[in-house]
Amino acid sequence: MAAKGKTTPKYIFVVGGVMSSVGKGVAAASIGKILQSRGYRVANLKADMYVNVDAGTIRPAEHGEVFVGEDGIEADQDLGNYERFTDQLSTRENYITTGQVYQEVIRKERNLEYHGEDVEVYPDIPKEIIRRIEACQRKNNAEITIVEYGGTVGEYQLFPFLEATRMMKSKHPADVMVVLISYLPTPALLGEQKSKPTQRAVNDLHSVGLNPDFVLCRAERPATQDIKRTISNVCSLPVERIISAPDVYSIYDVPVNFEKEKLSDTLLGALGLKSRTKDLKDWMALARKIKKMDKEVVIGIVGKYFNFKSVKDTYISVIESVNHAAWSVGKKAKILWLDSERYERDPKLLKELEGVGGIVVPGGFGGRGVEGIIAAIRYAREKGIPLFGLCYGMQLATIEFARNAAGLAKANTTEIDSKTPHPVIDFIPEQRANVAEKNYGGTMRLGAYPTTLKPGSVAREAYDTPRISERHRHRYEVNPKYIERLEKKGLVFSGISPDRRLMEIAELPKAAHPFFVGTQFHPEFKSRPLAPHPLFRSFIKASVKRGEQEKKNRKPAVLVVRPNPNAHHALRSG
Repeated sequence: MAAKGKTTPKYIFVVGGVMSSVGKGVAAASIGKILQSRGYRVANLKADMYVNVDAGTIRPAEHGEVFVGEDGIEADQDLGNYERFTDQLSTRENYITTGQVYQEVIRKERNLEYHGEDVEVYPDIPKEIIRRIEACQRKNNAEITIVEYGGTVGEYQLFPFLEATRMMKSKHPADVMVVLISYLPTPALLGEQKSKPTQRAVNDLHSVGLNPDFVLCRAERPATQDIKRTISNVCSLPVERIISAPDVYSIYDVPVNFEKEKLSDTLLGALGLKSRTKDLKDWMALARKIKKMDKEVVIGIVGKYFNFKSVKDTYISVIESVNHAAWSVGKKAKILWLDSERYERDPKLLKELEGVGGIVVPGGFGGRGVEGIIAAIRYAREKGIPLFGLCYGMQLATIEFARNAAGLAKANTTEIDSKTPHPVIDFIPEQRANVAEKNYGGTMRLGAYPTTLKPGSVAREAYDTPRISERHRHRYEVNPKYIERLEKKGLVFSGISPDRRLMEIAELPKAAHPFFVGTQFHPEFKSRPLAPHPLFRSFIKASVKRGEQEKKNRKPAVLVVRPNPNAHHALRSG
């Protein structure tokens, strides 16, 4: 029983129907946002079905960006959406995988924590899932916890998680809600929405003892009243619990759209709760502002992971950070994907970089396409094009400067060339043993670490504070043996770890370049739509200034780039 004056914890489970990638992550984040705007403490949790212990060993092209939480958890990209929408920090309590669940159950069995009883998939696996969900609620002191399940109802690997939900709902029926997000196809020849696939998804839920309490209807256009009534009858639900979730201009329109459907009122009523307040004004103002913007800033992202179907998922936090910063100065970002391998094949193509306002070099691993990235960095440095390097991007910017400004012609990173005569980027000392022992999972330098900023630097001016905390994910660093030589040639290490061991930010002073900054950390993980990251904001300001100057001075070069997948019109996540 809850103490007098307090409500018992409430849980909302978000599950997908018909197909994957219908927008569960954005929807779960939006539900958290609208309930938060009604005065409730919320927590978002993602549960993924794969047997990996975390997302750190999964290729981004396979599963999207690896999002790093404050405590170093390598998680699904949806935790980034949760943070951007609710402005709450994520830790390992906000993330569950099948691998974690089985690992813990086996650990407890080996330690005799089951007191000699036999351990079985049912009920011990669902019980461990429930324990983790409740731990997330307690850690966040959440009144309402939103749990998103990866995958789609009907998939075999989802059964233990749905069973955990059934167990919780059977014990506390008034405190647990199930939200089904299902897709309504519209066959081109028929021109009308069809509900049969959603009805099938509802039947899949029925087969495991669950009935949806709400159905969010994903489609290109708003769900018709006829469709709503049909689904309402199938689910034995009031029609107001069938919520239209059409494609929208921006993912930040989703909470606004939900409120037009009165979702927070209906959710709170179903949970037996009353609204304490109603404040979504800033968010609604941002959504309106985004739609009205007609002036662009052109940003090129130079990398090598563009040869697959969902580049947006791989760089989602970078894209959103660029957008947040651009919106804050009244621009919309036009993002161009610049494949570095093209520059290796034909260096003349580098001239196309003159048509961008600024260049981002995001994180990555390995040697493919790296020489093309370094060539692009050199072009940006010598031509005065604003450049922002993130993690690997900072390391490659340091290599470029060492080769072409400091006279170390064969400088490299030992990640690519273990025998380079000038290893300006090398292992963090404690990482060498991990790699030698092939101990890769969860062993990088991960999570939030402090950095001290140099007075008078570009970074210090951007942050407007002497000390910051940012999230990391790397094994390599600037080799301390080369710092003095690089600094004598003009490179400034403006961010340093408090123990002065690690170079966290490298930059050129404003007198030498409009904006040339690299960070060993990942600032993109801490940007918010209503609070853009300071470094991204400074980068965008420099890019806008360059773009305006280019318009005055010359006609921009024609860019030969891949189609831009940076579309905000669809609920694409999860």
